[in-house]
Amino acid sequence: MRVRSCAISDVGKKRQKNEDSYLINDELQLFIVADGMGGHAGGEYASRIAITTIEESFKNSATESDDEENLLESAIKMAGQKIVSKAEEDRSLKGMGTTVIALHLSEKRAVLGHVGDSRAYLFREGVLEQITEDHSLVNEQVKSGLISEEEAKNHQFKNIITRSLGVTPEVEVDLVSKKLKLGDTFLLCSDGLSNLVDIQEMEKELRERETVLAAKTMVDLANKRGGDDNITLILVEVVEA
Repeated sequence: MRVRSCAISDVGKKRQKNEDSYLINDELQLFIVADGMGGHAGGEYASRIAITTIEESFKNSATESDDEENLLESAIKMAGQKIVSKAEEDRSLKGMGTTVIALHLSEKRAVLGHVGDSRAYLFREGVLEQITEDHSLVNEQVKSGLISEEEAKNHQFKNIITRSLGVTPEVEVDLVSKKLKLGDTFLLCSDGLSNLVDIQEMEKELRERETVLAAKTMVDLANKRGGDDNITLILVEVVEA
C-alpha cells in the first residue's frame, strides 16, 4: 500500500502562538493531530508530548497488526499519563491538556483513536463522512435532543470538551476501524478548521481539487471566516492498495 499525505498547521488570526501539533510518519504509516490547551506554554507542550509519546510507542512496538487497536489505545493512554506527570512536576504547567486524533494504516485497514473534539473524516467515492464523534458538551446535548445540529454550530459552549488527555491519569479512548479502499482519503483536523468550515464545503474541495490545494483552500477559508483558533489538518490519500 502507498499513500500520499500532506499537512498544514496555521496559527490563525486571533492567537499569538500555535498550540496544535501534528505528525506525519510515512514509514510507520502513522498520522496524528493534537490540539493543546492550557496557560503559558502548557497547551503547546501537552500536544507535543502526545505526538512524541504515541510515535515512540509505535517505534518501539513489535506488535502484529491484529493488535493495532490495543497498541493505539495504549499509546494514547500513555500520552495522557505523561502529560499528567509533567504537570505535577512543574506547577506552571498545571491545567495543560490536549485532544488527539491518531490514524494508523496497515495493508488493508485503518485504525483511528481519539480523545476530545479533533476529528477524522473519510472521503470515499466522492462522499465525505465524519467517522469520529466529538467528546464535547454540545455534542452530548445534540445526542440528547436538547439542541439541533444547527444550534450547536454557534452555541456559546461549543468549545467545552468532555474528554481530553491530561485531566486525569486514566482516559477513555474511542477507537474506529475501517477497511481500506483505493482512493480513500482521510482528513484529520483540529476544531479550528471544523468549527468554521462545514462538511459539505470540505467535501466540495476534496472533489474538485488535488490534495495539497484542497488542504490550503480549507485553511484559507477558515482564516477568512475569522481564524479564531489554530488550524491544523492532515490529508492522507490511499494511492496504491
